[in-house]
Amino acid sequence: MADINIGKAPGNSAILPFYATGAVVFLVLCVLMFTTPESFTRHYFNPHLLTIVHLAALGWGTMMIFGAAHQLLPVICEQDLYSEKMASASWYTLTLGIIFLTWKFWNLDVGWIMITGGSLIVFSVLLFVINVLKTTRVCSKYSAQKMFITSSALWLLFTVSVGLLLAINLKMRSSLFPISHLEVLKLHAHMGIAGWFLQLITGVSTKLVPMFLLGKSDKEYLLQRAFVFQNLGLILFLVDGFFFEITWRIFIYAGFVLIGIIFWLLYLYDAFRNRLRKRVELLMKHAFLSFLSLIIAVLIIPIVYYSEGYRWVMVYGTLIFLGWITNIILGKTFKTLPFIIWNGHYKHLSGKVKVPLPKHLYSEQLTIWQFRVFIAAFLTFALGLMVQNLIVIRIGLFLWVILAVIYNVNVFKLLLHKTKKLE
Repeated sequence: MADINIGKAPGNSAILPFYATGAVVFLVLCVLMFTTPESFTRHYFNPHLLTIVHLAALGWGTMMIFGAAHQLLPVICEQDLYSEKMASASWYTLTLGIIFLTWKFWNLDVGWIMITGGSLIVFSVLLFVINVLKTTRVCSKYSAQKMFITSSALWLLFTVSVGLLLAINLKMRSSLFPISHLEVLKLHAHMGIAGWFLQLITGVSTKLVPMFLLGKSDKEYLLQRAFVFQNLGLILFLVDGFFFEITWRIFIYAGFVLIGIIFWLLYLYDAFRNRLRKRVELLMKHAFLSFLSLIIAVLIIPIVYYSEGYRWVMVYGTLIFLGWITNIILGKTFKTLPFIIWNGHYKHLSGKVKVPLPKHLYSEQLTIWQFRVFIAAFLTFALGLMVQNLIVIRIGLFLWVILAVIYNVNVFKLLLHKTKKLE
């Protein structure tokens, strides 16, 4: 990571709260899943599962990504973040909004507290979008990364705005939409998955993965094609689903998105093939497994569409939120957060005295156990969902709680690090 322009990075006070909150929410999420395993055997529109999904999407995934994105934007654009105050304000409003929203989702208590929570989340995202647009406006390098990050931020704003309308719609006597609430919910979910998470992860990974592998790719045309196909598939799906209905045509749109994913992964493979660091670190294996989970999730869409019951819907969601998004966060946390902490404690001492390396600030042994427990937790839980066995589901969810504890111990070992006295 020697090529990171750390002098342009925002202050830790604007970044670390996102990491700390995201880690805590991940633990809360896993505990809630463990205490309500029956939620995964019912219709997906049930209060407990709605709470769990929004904690996973907003409190865990989005919270961690906001922290990483505010740190990475100045790296990509090689200039200061437009506003550190906006970054901090977005943490306050996002956190408060998630608390209000999920608190009322738990018992599906539709009212102004839920709507206020949704409004705070929209405001938080608006601050993030402004920061992204203002920071990338003068960015002359890494046009592909800038394109994906900007697009993903706008998709996120669209996603949470529709989510707020869905919350308001639950309170209204007459529907705000010309189609059913559940159909809009499906569109809302995939705006977030393919618009926000996919495009943000695509843009960020094409900067971070080559950097961590000490590799590079000159095939930027692959990223341009990835951008076109990912957006084309999503837009066609949303327009068709909203004005007509969700039919077998989703396979065509999923195919476009899959082509976009393949172009993105081909770019990463080219960087991998041209890497200088031949040994693939354990934390990078999280990323590779996450890409595999994403591919499998897209490929089982026909099974999800044609199957009866909800088991394959649950498997699909698990592949997306736990296999893909969670997996990549688990790996990237300990590739980015140690450097942020090191920068705050030892940057001014570097070259003057012997200082610890970023990897010395956390437990590498715990990351090994993190990887092992993740594999066991994911496979056991997925098996339980496929056979719809509550005992297997409980065992899998218990392993997820253990994983969250391991992750939190390591994250807070970093966050609570004290500068060592050096000579």
